[in-house]
Formats: sequence, C-alpha cells, structure tokens
Amino acid sequence: MSRSERLLYAANGVDLRVVDLELTGGGHVEQPFVRTPKAAGAVVFHAGRALLLWRHRPVTDTWGWEIPLGEIGPDEDPERAAARLVEEQTGWRPGPLMPLIRIRTAEDVADSDHVIFVAYQASPIAAPNGDPAHERERAEWLPVLGIQRLISEQAITSATTAAALLHLLADLLQARAAH
Repeated sequence: MSRSERLLYAANGVDLRVVDLELTGGGHVEQPFVRTPKAAGAVVFHAGRALLLWRHRPVTDTWGWEIPLGEIGPDEDPERAAARLVEEQTGWRPGPLMPLIRIRTAEDVADSDHVIFVAYQASPIAAPNGDPAHERERAEWLPVLGIQRLISEQAITSATTAAALLHLLADLLQARAAH
C-alpha cells in the first residue's frame, strides 16, 4: 500500500517519482519509479509477415525491429491511436484492428501501460507527391517465422514488441491446431 508519492523530475511527458510503500510486515521503504503516458501500438500481419520498424534507441545506442507504438493523444481512444501511429510511422493504413495484448513493462520500476492491437491487412498510403509514405522511414514486412531468431539475435529487444509478436505467433499456432 502506498502512503505518499512525490515528483523528483519531469520532462517530455515522463515523470520520475518516489513512492513511500508500506511493507506487509510493517515499516516502509521508498521506491523510485517512472510514470509514463499510456501508449498504443499494433502488429500488422499479412501473408505470413509482420510490418516492423528499424529504429535507433539513443539511450542504449542500439538498433532493433519494433512494432509501431506511441503515446495515446489526450482525446484519443487506444484503437484510434494505434491506427494513427501505424500510418504515421510506417506509411501503411491498417485494416480493422482487434485487441491483441495489454503489456505493462517493468512494473516494479515503471507504470508503462501499452495497449496492442492486431490488423490482418493493410494498404499503402500515398504521400502528397505520389511516393509511398513508408519510404520516409524504414518499415519492412518481415516473416513472422523468423521472429524467435530475431529475438535471440537481439535484433528485437523491445519487451512490448517481443511480447506482442510472440502472442500473435501463439494465437496463430492455436488457430492452426484447432483446424
């Protein structure tokens, strides 16, 4: 049970806080944590491939494949945010979105809440000059059967991306076993 919480630092929509937690056996301890905005994303899957982004993460200075993911706007529901983010980040418009998984990464140090959807079709969006919009960022359709290898090789390190893709694979295997 938390008794009090105080802000230590805030920047770019992310807060570093300390909460005073009451321990089960009595006493208390201060626990630092990060409060982040709620995020939405999507796995876009079609013809055995998933639409992923090749991204650089400056904090760890690493590159990796990730699903489109980002902050939910102030007056936006998670599904609409996920569709918008896929379009903005990849240049593809996802088909109908269905809930896939809700992920809370690093619950002991952060309150990150990611709502992930899945779409089984997508169409390219033309930029104003007629070029496909996805050419402005590196978005690629990768075979889902290679996902486990990409995770093992550290080409996918995002916990949200790994969990969402592995959940999709489990769903696909379960559906195949049912037939």
